[in-house]
Amino acid sequence: MKKASDLFIECLEEEGVEYIFGVPGEENLDFLDSLSRSKTIKLILTRHEQGAGFMAATYGRHTGKTGVCLATLGPGATNFVTAAAYAQLGGMPMMMITGQKPIKKSKQGRFQILDVVAMMGPITKYTHQMASSDNIPSRVREAFRLAEEEKPGAVHIELPEDIADEHTDSTPLKRSHSRRPTADVKSIREAVKALEEATSPVLVIGAGANRTMTGRMLLQFIEKTGIPFLTTQLGKGVIDERHPKFLGCAALSSGDFVHRAVEASDCIVNLGHDVIEKPPFFMQRGGPTVIHMSNKTAEVDPVYFPNIEVIGDIANAVWQMKEDIVPNSGWKFDHLLAYRQGEVAHTAPLAKDERFPIFPPYAVQQIRDAMPDDGIICLDNGVYKIWFARGYTAYRPNTVLLDNALATMGAGLPSAMMSAMVYPGRKVMAICGDGGFMMNSQEMETAVRLGLNITVLILNDNSYGMIRWKQANMGFKDWGLTYGNPDFVKYAESYGAHGHRVESAAHLKELLAHTRDTPGVHLIDCPVDYSENDQILNNDIKRLSKEL
Repeated sequence: MKKASDLFIECLEEEGVEYIFGVPGEENLDFLDSLSRSKTIKLILTRHEQGAGFMAATYGRHTGKTGVCLATLGPGATNFVTAAAYAQLGGMPMMMITGQKPIKKSKQGRFQILDVVAMMGPITKYTHQMASSDNIPSRVREAFRLAEEEKPGAVHIELPEDIADEHTDSTPLKRSHSRRPTADVKSIREAVKALEEATSPVLVIGAGANRTMTGRMLLQFIEKTGIPFLTTQLGKGVIDERHPKFLGCAALSSGDFVHRAVEASDCIVNLGHDVIEKPPFFMQRGGPTVIHMSNKTAEVDPVYFPNIEVIGDIANAVWQMKEDIVPNSGWKFDHLLAYRQGEVAHTAPLAKDERFPIFPPYAVQQIRDAMPDDGIICLDNGVYKIWFARGYTAYRPNTVLLDNALATMGAGLPSAMMSAMVYPGRKVMAICGDGGFMMNSQEMETAVRLGLNITVLILNDNSYGMIRWKQANMGFKDWGLTYGNPDFVKYAESYGAHGHRVESAAHLKELLAHTRDTPGVHLIDCPVDYSENDQILNNDIKRLSKEL
C-alpha cells in the first residue's frame, strides 16, 4: 500500500512530466511531500499562480506535452482562471492541480470553500474532484489524454486533503498509442477539384496548423503548386516568412494589404482555423469558395461558414492533396503578390524612423535584426502586438509567441521564462507593455532565481495604450487610461536583474545586442511613441491598400 499523493506523483512521472509550476498551500502538503521524493519532476516555485499557469501553458505550446501547475484551494484556484482560459482558447495542453479541504470530514465549516470544479467547467476540457484514491490512475490518464487530443486545452483535477492522505494499492496506467484519424478521400478530391478549377487560390495558415509535420507538408505543397499563403497571428512562422509566396500576416481583421489579396482570391484554403482566434478575414455570402481543413468540423459563425470541409489530421490531408493535385497553368498570383510588395514598400520607410521616444516599426525592425533565426520573442498584449504581427518576419515555427485568442495581458514574461527553460541554448525576449509587465512583474524574482538568460523589453508609454488608441479612434476624449510607473531600472536591480534605459534610437540597437550576448536576466525600459497608430494602422494602410 502507498499513500495516494505518492501514487499521483507516480502517475505524473508515467506521463513524462518534467516540471510542476506553482504556489502550494497547506492543502497541498501531502502532494508536496511526495513531489519532494520524485527523481524526474522538478518543482518550479513561482510568485503567483497566474504566472505558474502561463508557464505551464507555454510548456504545452512548445512541446505538445501537457504542462502541469499547482495551487491550493480558494484564492489559489481562482488565480488560475485567466491562465486556464489562455490555454483553453489558445489550444495549449495544460493540467491544473488544486487542493481542497477534506471532503469526508471537515472541522472548518465552509472556510475558503468554493466549488472549484464547477468554476473550471466552462473554461476546461475536463475537470474532476478526486473522491477515491483508487481512481487516481484512470482520472490522471484521462485528463492527459484530453489535454493533448486535438484541439489541445486545459484540464483540472482537484485533490482534497483527505484523499491525498489515503492509502491504495493502485498503480499508474501506461500511455496509450494512437494516431489521429485521417481525412476522407472524397473530401480531399472535392477540395483538390475546387483548387484546380480556381483562378487565384490562397492558403490561410491558422493556429491548428502550427504543428511540425503540418509545416513540412505545407512547404512541400506550396513548392509544388506555387499557391501563395498568409498566416493568422497564431500561425506565424509555420512557413518561413521570407518565402517568395508569403502574402503577410492578418494582424488586423480587415482593410490591410493582406486582406485585399484575400478579397482578390476566388478560393481560400483555411488550415487549422478556429473561430476562437480573431478572424483573419470576413467571409461573405457569394464570395470566394472557402475550404475548411482541420481536425474538427467548422463552428459556423456569421463571418465563417465554409463551403467544403476536410476533417482529419491536417498534415496527412495536405500530403494527400499534394499527391493528388495537378497545378493549373492558368492560375494567376501576380496581383495577389503585388499587395505584399505594397505592404513592404509602405513599412520599409517606417522601420527607419529614428525618432525618440521609439517609433514602433523601428523597434520591430531592430529586434528582428538583433534576434537570431531561432530566437524567440514572447509578446504580452497591447497595440504593439499588431506592429509585431505585421512587421516581424518569423523564420521558424513558435518563434513569435503571441495570444490572439484570449488576448490577455500578463503572459509575456512567464512565456519567455518557459521558453528559456525549454530551449536554454536559444535567445529569448519578452516584449511587454508597461501595463502588462506590471501584472506579473514579480516573476522577475523567479527568473533570477532560476538563473535564466532572457531580455525583458518594456515598451513604456505610461498608459493602457491599446485601449487609449481605441478610445481616440472612437472619438472619445483622452481620459482614464494613464498612470505612473516605477523606475523600471531600479525595479529590475532590486530583483538582482540588470536594468537598462533606452536613451535614443541608436542606443536601443546597442542595448539589444548587449543584452542578447550577456548572460542573465535583463530589463530594458524603452519609451515608445504611439502617436501615429491611428494614422498608420487605420488610415494609411486602408487607403494605400485600396489604391493597389
